Amino acid sequence: MASKLSISLSLLAILVLVVGSEAGGIAIYWGQNGNEGTLAETCATGNYEYVILAFLPTFGNGQAPMINLAGHCDPYTNGCTKLSPDIKSCQAKGIKVMLSIGGGAGSYYLTSKEDAKQVATYLWNNFLGGHSSSRPLGPAVLDGIDFDIEGGTNQHWDDLARFLSAYSKQGKRVHLSAAPQCPFPDAWVGNALLTGLFDYVWVQFYNNPPCQFSGDIENLEDAWKQWVSSIPAQKLFLGLPAAPDAAGSGFVPIADLTSRVLPAIKGSAKYGGVMLWSKYYDDQTGYSKSIKSHV
Repeated sequence: MASKLSISLSLLAILVLVVGSEAGGIAIYWGQNGNEGTLAETCATGNYEYVILAFLPTFGNGQAPMINLAGHCDPYTNGCTKLSPDIKSCQAKGIKVMLSIGGGAGSYYLTSKEDAKQVATYLWNNFLGGHSSSRPLGPAVLDGIDFDIEGGTNQHWDDLARFLSAYSKQGKRVHLSAAPQCPFPDAWVGNALLTGLFDYVWVQFYNNPPCQFSGDIENLEDAWKQWVSSIPAQKLFLGLPAAPDAAGSGFVPIADLTSRVLPAIKGSAKYGGVMLWSKYYDDQTGYSKSIKSHV
């Protein structure tokens, strides 16, 4: 009896290990459409483990940093400080809330290591664990910074990652994430990702025909394997548009994602889940709700 019990417990432990290693979460970008619901409502859906606030599109080169959350609030009148209770309610549910810097349109680049240090100091004091009299989102302390770098130059993002990561020693851990394009290596943050400082890397497998889903999964699977084997990140995510209209190309129908794509990539120890652009489009399709049990 005892031997049978120990064998059963061993099998159970193995099963938990296998299932646990494949369990993933969904990350969502929120902030670029005033019709996508509030941040608190977004977290209350129960569909997301990570919410990324988009964007801080102006910073670096001596510019005054400026957040842009589209129709949600007006940063010029300190209107975005009202988000603090929402951020805290998300975090109380165990959801990590990140601020994404960069984006597809903006004015951002780093001119030197010193410039990177100044931007890191600004982010720490205004959005993370530091102190400032003009915190754009109020007193709430975000969980980290997301690098969605799609322009400017590819210089000094590794410096910025190091400076931000160093602030973890002063209290609350500063998580780092990035949203590179799927062609490897990424043209903008490729060097920064090699630092090994990034916790989450949500690779954009859309608007990139050479490595996105196109009816067959071979190109996507090959690119995924290259990312997994080459980047020292803790978790890698499959970045997808939440609706056909959310991107120029790369939308994966739900049936294809759950029956073909996810089974092909979930075996990786670095598999973290799925990232979706964006909350507004997810509202239109119900994509996250449909795939959550499969992720």
